[in-house]
Amino acid sequence: MTNQIQSDLEAQCRVRLGRPQLRVISVDPIPEGHSGFTYFVSIDDGDGPRRFVLRLPPPGARIAGPADVVRQGRIMAALHAAGLPVPAIPVLTSDAVVDGRPFVLMEAVAGERIEKAGVEHQPLDIARSAVDVLKRIHALPLDQTGIRDEAPVGLNAEMLRWLWLMDRAPEELTLRAGELGGLLSARVPEERPPTLVHGDFHYGNMLFRGHEVVAVLDWEIAQVGQPLLDLGCLCIVSHRRRYEGAPNPGGSIDVPIEALYELYGADTDEMLWYLAMSLYKYAAIFGYNLMLHRRGKRPDPMYEGLTDTITGMIDEGIALLEPGT
Repeated sequence: MTNQIQSDLEAQCRVRLGRPQLRVISVDPIPEGHSGFTYFVSIDDGDGPRRFVLRLPPPGARIAGPADVVRQGRIMAALHAAGLPVPAIPVLTSDAVVDGRPFVLMEAVAGERIEKAGVEHQPLDIARSAVDVLKRIHALPLDQTGIRDEAPVGLNAEMLRWLWLMDRAPEELTLRAGELGGLLSARVPEERPPTLVHGDFHYGNMLFRGHEVVAVLDWEIAQVGQPLLDLGCLCIVSHRRRYEGAPNPGGSIDVPIEALYELYGADTDEMLWYLAMSLYKYAAIFGYNLMLHRRGKRPDPMYEGLTDTITGMIDEGIALLEPGT
């Protein structure tokens, strides 16, 4: 398959970049992460090899939601143009031209993953840089996001989105999910003006140079919506440190949740709902992906290590929102 991808990509880049002598030297699946069809690509256009990243949708997938790689590329191109730390996008097309699929080619940003940065630098410095970037994303005018024509997603629609996944997770792990969903529905907070929302904003979706964020990656579930959803995602990374031994690809750096609230300027009482919402959301995502793994549709044994995390997150979300707490 990679031979076909390499041949097709070379032909497309020669035409779309106007470099008829360009060569695609190699195409290699990226081992880190759990996003699927993402590859490191080495390209030589006469000035020596340079590294890029190629994103493709799954073969035969309907081009919508997380499989809409061109939409992701459009968002990243707009944010890069606005000066935010996201990769540049030299080529993207919705035409089915690389192994019969649309594609996005982005520049590979030199940076370290959180597994290394989190060991070598102070957790609070890393968190401060991440929150600073988040505030810049949320401050970006909607007409500079690449998805300005999309309708904002309200909190009720947000809950329904994750309910759909929760209903497909292993039933023995989600026995109390309906209880948490009911508490969330009963206490929906007043909404802020909508902004661009990354949707999966955690350290595992960033690259670092020192403690500074130099790239925010994986815009698969970005939307126009409520900004505090992103802060809730970042809080979950710290929250999940209590599940010792469980995989935590978001990076298990030790920063108190209250420190994240303060860095962003969020109210503790307001964030209570968003934290519980994030617990529900990630329990649903992990449970859904575990179901796909067990059925052989998307094998990834990491999710077998998250069964206690799934049930624990649901229980903790309930504890946060129960009357009298």
